[in-house]
Amino acid sequence: MEEKTFTISVYSENNVGLLNRISGIFLKRHINILSLNVSESEIENVSRFIIVVNTTEKWVQNIVGQIEKQIEVIKAFYHTDEETIFLENALFKIASSLLFDEKQIQNIIKESQSTIVTVSRDFFVISKSGRRSEIEELYKKFKPYGIMQFVRSGRISVSKQKMEISALLETFK
Repeated sequence: MEEKTFTISVYSENNVGLLNRISGIFLKRHINILSLNVSESEIENVSRFIIVVNTTEKWVQNIVGQIEKQIEVIKAFYHTDEETIFLENALFKIASSLLFDEKQIQNIIKESQSTIVTVSRDFFVISKSGRRSEIEELYKKFKPYGIMQFVRSGRISVSKQKMEISALLETFK
């Protein structure tokens, strides 16, 4: 079977130790987690894990089945990139002198549709939301000028099709 990128969405109660047990499921199968994000979901008191992996559909089905066996997990889904809308966010910290001395920096910011978050005497911070490839391209453009700090978030995503998680939770009331 062909390896693809899959986004796994896990809806769960927010309990201590669940992240460790979920990551153990991937560890046992020697599958690397490319991205991990945990946040509140659209449902009160329910957390949502977004886990990105590169594997076969058979393996992702097995993983989702194992994740759903965890007591705190309400439901887990997996989707291909074509079935989701996804973004990442990045912050770039760059020396302030470059903002004024290098006109190309201003052009890069404008062309990449990035946002200047803050400017201080010593540095400025740029925020960029988009696909990983867009962030990587912006990184390559800033690299020759010197990046003081760089951080990128994990993927956040929503499915294109309706996920029946809200209806499922209604049955538990």
